[in-house]
Amino acid sequence: MIASGPTDLARSPSRPVSRPAPFPRGECAIKASSSSSRADRAPAGAPAVELHGITKRFPGVVANHDIDITVHRGTVHALVGENGAGKSTLMKILYGMQKPDEGTITVDGEQVSFAGPGDAIARGIGMVHQHFMLADNLTVLENVVLGAEKRHGIAGRARARIREISDAYGLAVRPDVLVEELGVADRQRVEILKVLYRGARTLILDEPTAVLVPQEVDALFDNLRELKAEGLTVIFISHKLGEVLSVADDITVIRRGTTVGAVKPDGVTRKELAELMVGSELPSPETRESTVTEVPALTVEGLSLTATDPDGVVRTVLDGVTFTIHQGEVLGIAGVEGNGQAELVEAVMGMRTPDGGTVVLDGEDITTAPTRRRRENGIGYIPEDRHRHGLLLEAPLWENRILGHVTEPPNSRRGLLDIKSARADTRRIVQEYDVRTPGIEVTAASLSGGNQQKLIVGREMSHHPKLLIAAHPTRGVDVGAQAQIWDQIRTARREGLAVLLISADLDELIGLSDTLRVMFRGRLVADADPAAITPEELGSAMTGAAGGHLGTDAPATPPMSQAPPAPGVPAARAASGAGAGAAPAASPEGPAAATDDPAGAPAPGPAAPGNRREGDA
Repeated sequence: MIASGPTDLARSPSRPVSRPAPFPRGECAIKASSSSSRADRAPAGAPAVELHGITKRFPGVVANHDIDITVHRGTVHALVGENGAGKSTLMKILYGMQKPDEGTITVDGEQVSFAGPGDAIARGIGMVHQHFMLADNLTVLENVVLGAEKRHGIAGRARARIREISDAYGLAVRPDVLVEELGVADRQRVEILKVLYRGARTLILDEPTAVLVPQEVDALFDNLRELKAEGLTVIFISHKLGEVLSVADDITVIRRGTTVGAVKPDGVTRKELAELMVGSELPSPETRESTVTEVPALTVEGLSLTATDPDGVVRTVLDGVTFTIHQGEVLGIAGVEGNGQAELVEAVMGMRTPDGGTVVLDGEDITTAPTRRRRENGIGYIPEDRHRHGLLLEAPLWENRILGHVTEPPNSRRGLLDIKSARADTRRIVQEYDVRTPGIEVTAASLSGGNQQKLIVGREMSHHPKLLIAAHPTRGVDVGAQAQIWDQIRTARREGLAVLLISADLDELIGLSDTLRVMFRGRLVADADPAAITPEELGSAMTGAAGGHLGTDAPATPPMSQAPPAPGVPAARAASGAGAGAAPAASPEGPAAATDDPAGAPAPGPAAPGNRREGDA
């Protein structure tokens, strides 16, 4: 959670703003603060941030070694590198969360030493973490003002300020909604608002586009350019090299804890940047050969679900969803977050009781089966948020290997945990999936995001599932880890694995999928042949602008109608039907997805009364 600094925002009168069209210098949607005063007093031409000789060691690991970075004021500076390269550690040092063992930090021409995030905030530095630092049981307003109560109080003035910033940057944040009711994209917007609320002049954004569709990415980049135009500085951490090249003014590349290059976007290609990062070419998710069989692995028929909003309004979140995934087939579900994807996953996993419809796994009706039985019957699950839903961060790796599979070999034998076998299998996963760690006794929190994700993938694939539910499987991981995860999915697919793939990465969806469906307002409203669709066409359908059959010569139908399979689409691709009947608009905030609990079954998050199962753990 972001701590408060001792400085206050200058209390200038609020004024209505729709979009931040040219403000007077220093106004923008972020009012001037004492940190900006320091920036104004800085020597002419002084960089916003200089890191020199930064070194940070942990037991068994050198996270940063002699790193040098210069970030100029009023620029977007991209920091790229593979998972485990030391980017997050470096930014935590700049944000005061950790102290360097060696090296110096200079802000606006003045050498500084931070005892904590409060000191960094006081110097105008704010950070939006990849994994959000929010309290689920508090409202958006309470999360934003927590630790910053002196700025605008905790009630009316704070609410007005939050709405002003939200409106100015199109964040669409509702101050009085509980955070536990928000989806991942909305949580990210709250984190960005927290930083803006505190008057940051230098913003650190860690993987800010990981949860966004292309149209939302474009809007975010417009906001970043507006911030830059007002003299603010953005440090942009990303693995998406195309985005880095489009938005950054400068790029620093880190490999294995040290800087290996500083380049300009107009002087480097994606291929060259990837080679700097990982020493190899940029991987592609493209799957050329077809492995789809005629044997159904998962059949969902007429799945319907309603939920009650915090305001007491009952809404339809799933409306007659029907599809079939065959053995050896990857079914990709595209959609803007909050349109029912998370609820669909929870219904298939058994964490929500649908109002109607059936779920059949490998010929067995599991509609009323508890979650643990579904896991034991062959469902693997890669959750969308690995920190909240897939790992016990303070537990060692071998305990995390057990999660979700506590009753299955090698984790248990004759009803008792088999710790020795679980440890041995964890070592195997670490080796086979290239999880970079000094050992299996370290906590999951000590791993980089990509290595955490590889551990989860290894855990789920080790039980040879019949069906793998992969929700954003490469979110926030570098190109090297992406390639490994894609290879594992392709290999298992060749061996007959059925995959339900949900991703905000449209290239990943198109490249890996045999069949594509678009989800809008709780319904499957469009389908496409991945070989004939572009990311732009798919993104358009996700917003409801197109429907029917996409990427073919046949004219598209309105998004709320259904049509027969497009000519040339294989039968296996056409087998996944779409639901019928219009649904009311889904709220942009979907209930939190599920998490694996120590008992071995994914534990449900909050939901409307009567929809969640009791005692599935």
